[in-house]
Amino acid sequence: QVLAGEGNPFSAAAVLQGMQRAARLVGMHFFNPVPLMKLVEVVSGLQTEAAVAEAIFALSQAWGKVAVHARSTPGFIVNRIARPYYAETLALLQEQVAKPAVLDACLRGAGFRMGPCELMDLIGHDTNFAVTQSVYEANFFDKRYMPSLVQREMVDGGLLGRKSGQGFYSYAPDAAKPAIAPCATLPAPTARSVWLHGRGPLADALFAACERAVRLERLPDTGTPPALQRDESSAWIGLEIDGKHLRMTDGRCATQLGSDVAVFDLPLQSTAGTVLAWAPSSGATAAWATQAAQWLQALGFNPQRVSDSPALVVARSIAMLVNEAADAVHQGVCSQAAADAAMKLGVNYPAGPFEWLAQWGALPVCHLLDALNAFYRGERYRVSPLLRQLSWQD
Repeated sequence: QVLAGEGNPFSAAAVLQGMQRAARLVGMHFFNPVPLMKLVEVVSGLQTEAAVAEAIFALSQAWGKVAVHARSTPGFIVNRIARPYYAETLALLQEQVAKPAVLDACLRGAGFRMGPCELMDLIGHDTNFAVTQSVYEANFFDKRYMPSLVQREMVDGGLLGRKSGQGFYSYAPDAAKPAIAPCATLPAPTARSVWLHGRGPLADALFAACERAVRLERLPDTGTPPALQRDESSAWIGLEIDGKHLRMTDGRCATQLGSDVAVFDLPLQSTAGTVLAWAPSSGATAAWATQAAQWLQALGFNPQRVSDSPALVVARSIAMLVNEAADAVHQGVCSQAAADAAMKLGVNYPAGPFEWLAQWGALPVCHLLDALNAFYRGERYRVSPLLRQLSWQD
């Protein structure tokens, strides 16, 4: 017997009650709109025979779908792993780190087709909140899945998104499309000494951008470019400019790292004009804050200043998506390959969580989550055992 449907995930275990041939029950979870969405989650219950699940897997492929195996747990693969994409943005809104348009632009800058605020408006806040509440309750109120007071207030107030004409944004016929204010063109930065710290793909991309930027600059007194040097032994990624630090976030606030420090978000995209969140230390001088923005713009980014908060926007969201995917694999819900395929095909993510992990590295992801956990002191940011084990291999 096949239980097929789209929308909210069902519980195979609950359906099995009273069935005499439980070994032959398998679920097929489609995604809306079904004719266009390629993904099918083939869901096995406790007693489902492997041969039955494989037969439905093959049937899905014959229909032109991309099938992934999933164990019957709350949210299956996609609806479980996707929770942090909404949850972390809602937390940032509650903490007044940035406005919805800025948060959306930052995540679109990381390659997502829609930012979380505009996506929740499209889904409907009543629907999105109900799914979150369902996953939260089904996981025995694990704080990692806790619903947001921000979204609860919107649902209670009837601000459901596009369906009601108002959510984070207005959908009135004459409403202007939400957009962030463009960053003004800043004067080109100058420096006497520039060091690039760190190693790995992210540091390599930053170094290449820095070489292009530095090559354009000439010091007024000598007419020569500043010396660009690299230290791959550093534990952090970023620039040291005349002794001041412009660092990629490691989960700590800029203020924790010193006075003349600014942190920037995880730069997953390197195309010109990519929106990138950044924040200076509360002790930074106005001159250094201006210089930090100049350097980010010279590197090709559209820097958007946000409040100094742990892990900023993209890094916080991606780390939690990776962590949730690692937990799903650790608990036998799916394989790493299935998690990557499901998130790319089910919700159009630009990459799978384990692809991001390969680009970023398990050790820095763990360090970032540990910093979040130390800051907030709760269950939400605990590191997945699998992710911790992978970090030992870095």
